[in-house]
Amino acid sequence: MIASVLPTYSRAPLSFVKGEGVWLTEADGRRFLDLGAGIAVNALGHANPALTAALTEQAGKLWHTSNLYQIPQQQALADRLVAHSFADTVFFTNSGTESCELAVKMARKYFYDKDQPERVEIITFSGSFHGRSSAGIAAAGSEKMTKGFGPLLPGFVHLEFGDHDALTAAITEKTCAVLVEPVQGEGGIRPLPDACLKGLRDLCDEHGILMILDEVQCGVGRTGKLFAHEWAGITPDIMMVAKGIGGGFPLGAVMATENAASGMTAGTHGSTYGGNPLGCAVGCAVMDIVADPAFLAEVNRKAGLLRQKLEGLVAAHPEIFEEVRGSGLMLGLKCKVAPPDLVNAGYSAEVISVPAADNVVRLLPPLNITDEEIAEAVSRLDRAAASLHP
Repeated sequence: MIASVLPTYSRAPLSFVKGEGVWLTEADGRRFLDLGAGIAVNALGHANPALTAALTEQAGKLWHTSNLYQIPQQQALADRLVAHSFADTVFFTNSGTESCELAVKMARKYFYDKDQPERVEIITFSGSFHGRSSAGIAAAGSEKMTKGFGPLLPGFVHLEFGDHDALTAAITEKTCAVLVEPVQGEGGIRPLPDACLKGLRDLCDEHGILMILDEVQCGVGRTGKLFAHEWAGITPDIMMVAKGIGGGFPLGAVMATENAASGMTAGTHGSTYGGNPLGCAVGCAVMDIVADPAFLAEVNRKAGLLRQKLEGLVAAHPEIFEEVRGSGLMLGLKCKVAPPDLVNAGYSAEVISVPAADNVVRLLPPLNITDEEIAEAVSRLDRAAASLHP
């Protein structure tokens, strides 16, 4: 008999009932140090007081009206995002997946309105993850994501990650955009070098096509800048964000320049829940903290400390690990063992991590993790690794 919850996940035998900061409490009372943060969602930890206060205050006033009306909290969050980024305009969604859907529509509509309806193809890269909608899986293109779900949405050109010659050759009169994650998350914490991101921006400009960045996982302070592309000194035309922007409340957005968004006029897109007062009130509280340069400086400092300790961990367990990679507090341990083995060993050591592709285990702690908690986290990872030695 099928379970009442559709069994599309192989869930760990853990039931968390409470969270505080970087800590999760299991139903049996055990306390786990959370280096997953709900897959980079809980950017400010569990039950953050500022976020809890914002949500509680708004919940006592108004939950939902729909986008048929003005939503002051939505306007306030849009103003914050525009003020701190390249964007001129923002559309709010409930998730990164929905943000991908709009980004694809926006790029294609842009060229349709420029009397170039043939420009519909979007170039994407191996190892990418853009959500599990029809557009998202078609964009990623991997067999794991697409098998059994055909016919797939057409119009995506898939290239090998890092193949610059293939990228240049793939741009044709049908190309409308290039879609890329500045740091691949599900693909195994693979950062795109700054020089490559600059080159990609130049290539898009040269051919008059749009650059779409997927910062659903790597954005909102995760790499030590508010948005990961800032390290390369470039700006996109369209960008997808979600996860950390809501600090645990379901919230996403598509940010765009006025030019790139020019085709999205009244009636071309919508969302019943997107940008609701609850989500946007929390999003404003997140931005008030994460966009602070002093906060981001601390993220960078703590990222350096964590990476240093992880390098020591790798050196201490050469049979288990190959390397540390990533950016900011979006780090990966490249393993010589199967990632689920390390994740499961972590459960025994009461530390949470997240598996990824390319034999990598992701470490995505809350951005406000303390130095003491970093030390304790690595100590627990050390115990997990030690348990895997032959």
